[in-house]
Parts: sequence; structure tokens; C-alpha cells
Amino acid sequence: MTNHSSSFLRLRENKRECQFLADKNYPENLKKIDNPPLRLFIKGAIKASDKRALAVVGSRRMSHYGEKVTQKLVADLVREKITIVSGLARGIDTIAHQTALKAGGRTIAVLGSGLEKIYPPENKSLVEKIIKGHGAVVSEFLPQQLPAVINFSARNRLIAGLSLGVLVIEGAARSGSLITARWAAEQGKEVFAVPGPIDAVNSQAPLFLIKQGAKAVETVEDILEELNFF
Repeated sequence: MTNHSSSFLRLRENKRECQFLADKNYPENLKKIDNPPLRLFIKGAIKASDKRALAVVGSRRMSHYGEKVTQKLVADLVREKITIVSGLARGIDTIAHQTALKAGGRTIAVLGSGLEKIYPPENKSLVEKIIKGHGAVVSEFLPQQLPAVINFSARNRLIAGLSLGVLVIEGAARSGSLITARWAAEQGKEVFAVPGPIDAVNSQAPLFLIKQGAKAVETVEDILEELNFF
């Protein structure tokens, strides 16, 4: 048996789904970007309502301010029936997923590894909570693919692609959050950023984005207005 055949056998055994671009259930937001992935591995379920989605990303080394702002804005977004998309990374991403679940909402986690190689490993229990009727975990990589630095730009492209916009909470001058924001801009999506203390390292990415024309966010209304959700 080839490695690919073995991977697809394990996929069926572990109740994971492989959706192809031509499938009717392929995520609508992702279909609209240039060169969407031809296949998408999914555990859990992506629903039609998940078209109303916003990516929330930020620093792995979040501050107390970043954590508090993420919890506030995500809870408010969930109350507006908006699905939260993020990358399952430590820090802001994890808090975004956890807060969405706590608020009774839906969330989609996009991996830079295969579905059988959850990273970071401490988020395996979070993954199990997400897939039990509260969203989905997705990857464009084969189930046994290990996490690698080269995978994360592709992961960030999917985070933006699954969403109507990207909200950057915190990030340093060179951060994955900026890569996700760049993908969003290239895809014609809205970019939002939360202002922070001007002397804080984690404020560098949001402040840069705001200078470049991103919408500064103080409250959830700033997002809803820009996305015409009123």
C-alpha cells in the first residue's frame, strides 16, 4: 500500500473528511480566492453559516492586554453569530478559539500540519472540543504531515481565505500576523488591527497595519460596520 493510500485509509477510520474544490460543500469563502487548495482535510464540520467568519490572530507571546482584548472582542463577535477562524497557535490564537467555545459560538482552526499531527500538542483537548459540534479543524496537508516552518505561510493563507476579514490583536514587527494580514489584503479581504501601547513590542504589527490603512478597532461595532453586518 502506498503512503497516500495508507493516509486516506486512516482518514476514513478516524472520521476525517477530504473535500475537493469541485465539491458543493467546499467552503464558499475559500473558493473565491486565487488558486484555492484543490483539497482540504477536515475534522468536524464547516457549515454554510461559517461564511460569516472573521479571522482573529496575534502574538504567541501575548500580553495581558492582548488576552483581555481578545476575550472581549471574540465574545462580542460570537454574539453577532460570527465564526472565529484562527491558527491554533499558542497565545492569541488559542485564546480566540477558547473564547469562541466559551461564548457558545463556532470556530475553525487551521493547521500548519496534518490532522493527525496536532501542533502545539497541548491543544489536542481544544481540538476535541472544537470538533464536537462547535466547528472544524482543517488542513491542506496530508494527515501525517509534521509541522514545519515552511507550512505556516500556507496555513496563514487559508486562515485569511476562510474569512471575510482578518483582525490582528498583537504582533511584533516581523510576525505571522502580518503575513496573514498581507494574504487578506491580496485576497481583497478587510484588515483590522487593535491599537496598543506605542512602546510595546506587540503593538508594532497593529500600528504598522493601521498606518497602511487597516481599520483601527476599539469595539466590535468597528468591525460590523466595515463588513456591513448591521
